[in-house]
Amino acid sequence: SHIFKKNNDLTKAWKGKTEQLLRVDEHDFTMRPAFGGPAIPVGVDVQVESLDSISEVDMDFTMTLYLRHYWKDERLSFPSTNNKSMTFDGRLVKKIWVPDVFFVHSKRSFIHDTTTDNIMLRVFPDGHVLYSMRVTVTAMCNMDFSHFPLDSQTCSLELESYAYTDEDLMLYWKNGNESLKTDEKISLSQFLIQKFHTTSRLAFYSSTGWYNRLYINFTLRRHIFFFLLQTYFPATLMVMLSWVSFWIDRRAVPARVSLGITTVLTMSTIITGVNASMPRVSYIKAVDIYLWVSFVFVFLSVLEYAAVNYLTTVQERKERKLRERFSCSCGIPHSKTMMLDGNYSESDANSLAGYTRNQMAPEEEKAEKMVVHLAMSNESNSSRKRGLKGHVGLRIIQNTHAIDKYSRLIFPGTYIFFNLIYWSVFS
Repeated sequence: SHIFKKNNDLTKAWKGKTEQLLRVDEHDFTMRPAFGGPAIPVGVDVQVESLDSISEVDMDFTMTLYLRHYWKDERLSFPSTNNKSMTFDGRLVKKIWVPDVFFVHSKRSFIHDTTTDNIMLRVFPDGHVLYSMRVTVTAMCNMDFSHFPLDSQTCSLELESYAYTDEDLMLYWKNGNESLKTDEKISLSQFLIQKFHTTSRLAFYSSTGWYNRLYINFTLRRHIFFFLLQTYFPATLMVMLSWVSFWIDRRAVPARVSLGITTVLTMSTIITGVNASMPRVSYIKAVDIYLWVSFVFVFLSVLEYAAVNYLTTVQERKERKLRERFSCSCGIPHSKTMMLDGNYSESDANSLAGYTRNQMAPEEEKAEKMVVHLAMSNESNSSRKRGLKGHVGLRIIQNTHAIDKYSRLIFPGTYIFFNLIYWSVFS
């Protein structure tokens, strides 16, 4: 027959409850251990379970972590033959002294309570205590968006005792940088986690004194590919689309105007969409520089056509006035007037064959008018040559075809130069 040995139940052997086993009722646990003596050292270590979210609009982050405290309270020591520790849940925490550590600059935090309070208390025979809890905290993170979205952000989660100064409680990282552990599966959609590290320093409050403060620092690098697809590529394509109007005939007013207005409105929509998901900061962000420069290029392409259309209208008006003023009447109906260059084409000569001599002007009068026409033609040619030598820019303004021609080179060249400077500075 098999003989089953029954393990001794310590709670029965000590004839009492847990409070009697740890002698909780015999001491005043509202006071810290070794009250009146030197500061009690409390070691801390943290295991980060997840970095849940980063909010640019609210400038905060949410983190879930296991927070553990280590200290010694001789009032909780107990005799043990096997030197084994005793483990308890959160019900005993309310009856003994625990460090009053809180999160500085936290907005919201809570201890998980499903299916029970996620709190563990482990007491060793010599009085050493391990106190662990699972916490989710949302804390402030002062972000600098001057290089957004090509930026890196450094955030900190700060721990500090609320009531006890450094004369009563000394917080420290239990194992230095090894006190901070992170889950290898931690990842964020927009950020790459570059580094986790710990620091500590003293914090001073004018009303209460000096306190030990512990920092969990982590550096985040933003992924740029999302913004390339959603912001930079559409803005660049809109600028390139605005250049198409330089190759469209200047007389196609509806085509060029509608193209310019469409690109301007699209750029406005892109700028509005980017700023809607960002805090209203008072400084210029890197993405603002790119979008507004792109908007200026699109807007200038609309103004370029406005200048082309206006100068074309002015030039045609001048030519019409010159034709009306210096047209050769010569007894010929208005529909048969010659050009101002002083040359008669063969078709013009044939068209005059059907007129009588009375309808024709005298040869002397015709010769006189031809001399006038030739003189005007020579004068205009000489003035044009002087303008080419002295004022090349004036020729570009007068010749509206040249404006589109030079815009095809100046606009792309300037925009490429801007991109080279932009990505070299902010990347």
